[in-house]
Amino acid sequence: MPVLSIIACGMLEDELVHVLIRDCEIRQLIVVENNNISGFLRKLRSGGLVPRVISLDRVPMLLETGFSPGFKKISKMLMHFHFFRKMNEKIESGAGIKIDVVINLLRLGLHVDLELLKSEVYKNVREMAKFSDGILIFYGTCGHVLGGLERDFADLECPLFFLKDSSGEIVEDCISAALGGNDAYAGAMLECRGKGTIYLTPMWASSWKMLEKESGNRDLNNRYLKNSRYCLAAKIDSGLLYDPYFDRNVEDFALTFGMKIINMSGSSEVAEKSYLAARKAVLRKT
Repeated sequence: MPVLSIIACGMLEDELVHVLIRDCEIRQLIVVENNNISGFLRKLRSGGLVPRVISLDRVPMLLETGFSPGFKKISKMLMHFHFFRKMNEKIESGAGIKIDVVINLLRLGLHVDLELLKSEVYKNVREMAKFSDGILIFYGTCGHVLGGLERDFADLECPLFFLKDSSGEIVEDCISAALGGNDAYAGAMLECRGKGTIYLTPMWASSWKMLEKESGNRDLNNRYLKNSRYCLAAKIDSGLLYDPYFDRNVEDFALTFGMKIINMSGSSEVAEKSYLAARKAVLRKT
């Protein structure tokens, strides 16, 4: 069974939920167990997806069987019976359109230290390549710290795929992805030229307090967000309605830092097309 793995940024949690819910041909969805996935799992389940949640070291075993180790032993015995043998052949004959998806959602706090972010992404690429037919990097270049992934893993047998916009460029970051690509991001910055602007997706609006805490720097917001140069809070609406508190969180942010709220239209196109491209490539490969 083809395996597409996804190493994902927590800031792109909503986009990831969106593309997974739209995919009706996932045989099994596996989420790597960690302390960052409670909100992600809640959103998946609200969309009708109930994933298997296990530690990373147990993923290969689950992919091999799709069931528990005990079931594999029983199934071998059942293959002696004609009915079960024919049923198995029918299932396998349709396997070309199905796919297994493994999600490794990394913690948001990695953004505080970009070198640590790079180290974690690289480590997980090496680990997940052992059981994957392809890995989709659900990150932007993040200050270009992840810009060398394709080059650095050129000899890896497991191909890597990236979040790319309509121009074929890897997006700069999660804001670029939410706006529809690098050109749309540049246009938004041009529109706000001369005015310091903070761009808020639902995940950013709900996470900024936690990021300050993770940084260990209590003066982070005072030194940056309360700087008089920042006067606009751009609320990006991508049409992904997984956070019912988005409006309230943006208002709270703007009030805290004395900013004016402006509305911007976003898009889920980057996530959708990049996921489909990675999925099709993995199916072709296998």
